Amino acid sequence: MALKVELKPNEKIILGNSVITNGPNRARFYIKGNAVILREKDILTADSANTPCKRIYFSIQMFYLSEEETHNHTDYFAQVNEVIAAAPTTLIFIEEINKQMLTNNYYKALKEAKKLIDYEKELFDNA
Repeated sequence: MALKVELKPNEKIILGNSVITNGPNRARFYIKGNAVILREKDILTADSANTPCKRIYFSIQMFYLSEEETHNHTDYFAQVNEVIAAAPTTLIFIEEINKQMLTNNYYKALKEAKKLIDYEKELFDNA
């Protein structure tokens, strides 16, 4: 089954190792296969990874976008340990992320990491 992608005017998407920029009109297309796909709204830059949980998301994003078969998770686990030490209540989110990472399902790990970022924002807002 093909993945339906709809892009807003001028929206960008990463497809494989290419960045596609839509023109001035909405566009819809269908993708078959296992290409890496990441919408502009889900892309985090190194500069915008400015909180501990965003740095975790950024690490996972780099694994997802990488063409490497295996990844060095040392920095990722250091980031995770830092977050858990500072806020043990994040463990439930980290466990879900790690479940996806163990099966190399980095896209689902990114979705779980978004939940972690939302939780981090709640913690900061209530501090």
